Amino acid sequence: VTLDQIEQKVKAKAIACECEVDAFQSNHEGELVTQVQQSAGSYDYVVINAAAYTHTSIALKDAITGAGVKAVEIHLSNVHARESYRENSMIAKACIGCINGFGASSYILGLEACILHQKSDR
Repeated sequence: VTLDQIEQKVKAKAIACECEVDAFQSNHEGELVTQVQQSAGSYDYVVINAAAYTHTSIALKDAITGAGVKAVEIHLSNVHARESYRENSMIAKACIGCINGFGASSYILGLEACILHQKSDR
């Protein structure tokens, strides 16, 4: 499954749920930090797959916290079934939850978590 295919599935799910989504991908930590910072006031939620930056990036954690946006951390693989260092997430404390291990469906589950969280906040 390609990233483009995942994005199309998420966008279709968003339309069905009457919400809007945008997608952004970068292999550069600074670009991810900037994108999260710019989400402040524009987005209610961020679904973030920070990949290896999950385990190393205090900057991403600070960006999520500083933006004041609610974030859901997601991973394609089950990080707890992999190398032990992957069990440590630098961004987890800035997120409302984490979904991992469901492959491409993790993105859909992340969107659904945001929708459910928003409904429970009302």
